[in-house]
Amino acid sequence: MHLSRSLLPVWFMLPASIAVTMFFVIPVFMTFVFSFTSMTSDTGILGNRYVVSESSIRDMIDEGLDATLVVKLGTRVFTLDEVGMARVRKIGLEPSVMKDIEKTMSGQVFASEKALFAALKLLNNRPRKFKDRKAISKSVVSTVMNREFTTAKEFRTALVSFGVKVDEATFDRLLKLTNTSWAWTTDNYVELLASEFTVKVMANTAFYVFLTLFFNVGLALMLALTTFYMPPGQSKFFRAVWLIPRISPSVIYVMLWKWFTFDSGFMSYFLGTLGVEPQNWLNEFPWTFVIIANGFVGASMGMIIFASAVVAIPADVLRAAEVDGAYAWQQVRHIILPLMAWPILFVTSYQTLSLLTSFEYILLLTDGGPGFFTTETWALNAYHTALSNYFGNLRYGMGATLAVVLVVVGIALSLLYLRLFDFKKLVAEPPIEN
Repeated sequence: MHLSRSLLPVWFMLPASIAVTMFFVIPVFMTFVFSFTSMTSDTGILGNRYVVSESSIRDMIDEGLDATLVVKLGTRVFTLDEVGMARVRKIGLEPSVMKDIEKTMSGQVFASEKALFAALKLLNNRPRKFKDRKAISKSVVSTVMNREFTTAKEFRTALVSFGVKVDEATFDRLLKLTNTSWAWTTDNYVELLASEFTVKVMANTAFYVFLTLFFNVGLALMLALTTFYMPPGQSKFFRAVWLIPRISPSVIYVMLWKWFTFDSGFMSYFLGTLGVEPQNWLNEFPWTFVIIANGFVGASMGMIIFASAVVAIPADVLRAAEVDGAYAWQQVRHIILPLMAWPILFVTSYQTLSLLTSFEYILLLTDGGPGFFTTETWALNAYHTALSNYFGNLRYGMGATLAVVLVVVGIALSLLYLRLFDFKKLVAEPPIEN
């Protein structure tokens, strides 16, 4: 019985430990690992891949490889040998057409698809549909161009079957020039430090986090305290209203903001009655609306926590202060706020980490614009780099590097908050008076 009681806390903590390990520790560790790779959508995330592409052909020419070898690697030939004929039979051509091909063209090699099509047209029973001629072409084509080889052995076998024989030194050079797989590297961190956009994105992030955090926490406190001194029915109504941004679908919430700020929207219509020219206010003042839109969502969550904390304060304490002549503001300043240190620490820390890593509303509102990197924050930049950009090649390794920086900054800020709020004092056991 004693042993089972001592193990009880362990069993209670086990599910939480597993969840934290799976959804935090392992992802953070893997992100750190990926940050030291050159993984992109071009390289993939698997092992070695060897592809003779147009770019690798240019690299071979620049490296001074034998011109005849380079020409062979970039050539396509159409061979109607036994293997090619077996593939053609599977197409399902008319029997008379297939018979003429076997009789007339068996064993022939054509240097181009055009020459193959010309030979097919000379048959008595020729394939009349273009798709049939194209199917024959695809069946008998032989090339190493744009084919993916996962091992060096597979690559060498393909070269030999194509009639390309090279010595070991040349083959090693081919492997290096055609290797499209990722590699271990520290170039991501070097590039990050050298990039001219790093400071810009970092400044954007600091500006966004600081102002939105101030707006979130300040508005949440004001709402909680204001509704606390309201009659119960009114306070419930106003709290419910302020929950609307939190419970609204993100896309609909942002669409409302865009409609509000369009040159033909409500804001322009209202200001137009005062003589102000209509314009797209979101494009003119992007940061203002990014901060306000995010602030309303964050303030609603903070309001719930702060309101619960205020209600939890013993009513006798506030009544005694009121009897002693303390006005509402004096009660807030000298009693409520000091007793709310723990909730304020939690909300501030949570909102800081949330703002550092979230980018959903910025993405939907401005997508980092208008213009170049105007409202691009660090988290949004990581998303654009790794998962969605206009350049085609998604850079997983560089995106992971940006995410690692966010993790480090988040940990540093959390430790700073614990020190500023004197965390040890907050969790200390209260003194017991005899």
